[in-house]
Amino acid sequence: MSGFQGTKINPTKFHRSQLKFYVVLVPLAVFMGLPIVYIFSTAFKPLDEMFAFPPQFFVRRPTMDNFKNIIGMMSGSNVPFSRYLFNSIASSLVVVVCTVLMCLCAGYVLSKKEFKGKKLLFAINTLALMFVAEAVKIPRYLVMEKAHLLNHFVSLVLPLIAMPVGLFLVKQFIDQMPDALIEAARIDGASDFRILFRIVAPIVKPSMVTVAILAFQTAWNTADAATLYVNSDSMKTFAFYMTALTTQNGNNVAGQGMSAAAALILFVPNLIIFICMQSKVLNTMAHSGIK
Repeated sequence: MSGFQGTKINPTKFHRSQLKFYVVLVPLAVFMGLPIVYIFSTAFKPLDEMFAFPPQFFVRRPTMDNFKNIIGMMSGSNVPFSRYLFNSIASSLVVVVCTVLMCLCAGYVLSKKEFKGKKLLFAINTLALMFVAEAVKIPRYLVMEKAHLLNHFVSLVLPLIAMPVGLFLVKQFIDQMPDALIEAARIDGASDFRILFRIVAPIVKPSMVTVAILAFQTAWNTADAATLYVNSDSMKTFAFYMTALTTQNGNNVAGQGMSAAAALILFVPNLIIFICMQSKVLNTMAHSGIK
């Protein structure tokens, strides 16, 4: 027993017993980071390296020509580039706020309220996780058309607000809260809205951050809303503009470099947000399934 005294199961500082974890985790981390490195590397490749055979993973002579070509194409557009960027930022922020609020309110009701059809509604939400975006494009378009919401700013937001996976994560997080905490607040005279925003929201903050990241990625990267529901060029989003720009020039050699640069431009905001909020995401994934 003396040989084990003074040794912690999980030391706070580096210990030689942790080497076995580094042997497994470091190669795995390198492998998982390769796609990110490839996106950055390809965006700065000159055309001769991009079409070299055998293909080269790392760029040898970095160049900014791909980005310069995108800027050159932007200058010939009838709509200023800043307009596309503003539409994307504005619609993404509105989608994030509305999605987080909807998931928080619906998760609280489905978790802590008792009413008829509660299990059925949550089962429908769980079933919705099985449907890919392509399967609901036509029903969404019909709903938007019948509601006379085509070619409005709302059409960039409304189809993206519903997020079944976000509701699932928030609801699972709220399930872990003791009912006694909510009952005590209700006895003290707190209303449902006060309980929701003063007690529930701070506790489930990691899941809300995760939902916000997923909502932002969906709104920022997708061009479906701008393609299907908007006709005016002044209401198109940045993702649509990048997709259209690379599609129109994707058949020529220079278009491949522009596609790689556009992919990097769309990817960087997602990467920055995830790096800043990764601790909240990991916390959500670790606790979302615990009852």
